Amino acid sequence: MINEQFFDMYKRVRNMLVVLAIFCVSDVCLGISDIRKESISQYDKKTIYHLNMEAQQGDDEAQFKLAVIYLKGDGVKQDYKKAFKWYKKSAEQGNARAQNNLGWMYIKGHGVNQDYKEAFKWYKEAAEQGNARAQNNLGWMYIKGHGVNQDYKEAFKWYKEAAEQGDDYAQGILGWMCYKGHGVNQDYKEAFKWYKKAAKQGNAKAQYNLGEMYFNGYGVKQNYNKAVNWFEKAAKQGHSDAKTALALCATKH
Repeated sequence: MINEQFFDMYKRVRNMLVVLAIFCVSDVCLGISDIRKESISQYDKKTIYHLNMEAQQGDDEAQFKLAVIYLKGDGVKQDYKKAFKWYKKSAEQGNARAQNNLGWMYIKGHGVNQDYKEAFKWYKEAAEQGNARAQNNLGWMYIKGHGVNQDYKEAFKWYKEAAEQGDDYAQGILGWMCYKGHGVNQDYKEAFKWYKKAAKQGNAKAQYNLGEMYFNGYGVKQNYNKAVNWFEKAAKQGHSDAKTALALCATKH
């Protein structure tokens, strides 16, 4: 097992490389929309025809599914404008997933002019219905100040809503906010708590950050073995800083 002298060396090298034990704001991204994870696939023409009929009659779930089909170009020619049209119809009927995805389309400018204020509006509609993805997206907008004044306290509030539903992404961001004192008093124990929740769900960034918490003894008793264990878990998922930490370990093993 790696001795403490090595870890002293690792700490010096780590500081030189500025390998920080935090989630950077730049990592707070929009890759959390329902759009990328929809299970809709390989619809035949007959199924699409019937979905279109139901959508025309006002069925919000059919409208949502049709929007996903046009967004992905699944069985039809990809058409952002039609996707936007059906998302909006579904969203206006209160479909939270459609509201979230409509916000995403306003953010990206797909099928409509980019408009952060409209994106914020639709994310908020969905978030208030308890949609965890929209709560994450709303938190991101408050952190970045897109479509609304920057407000870390509001961001913290919405990330916590999602985190308490078990969303590992939100749990990781809460860990970062508690670690940095953004929107809440700095609290390493709370940061450790949320990192651990996310890490146990397989979130690689949280696993690395949890390793750093154990390594430095922030919010938990210092434990080098547990630090290495979490670095290994993150490295197996391709986390670059975790790989760096383990590579340094291997040179002194």
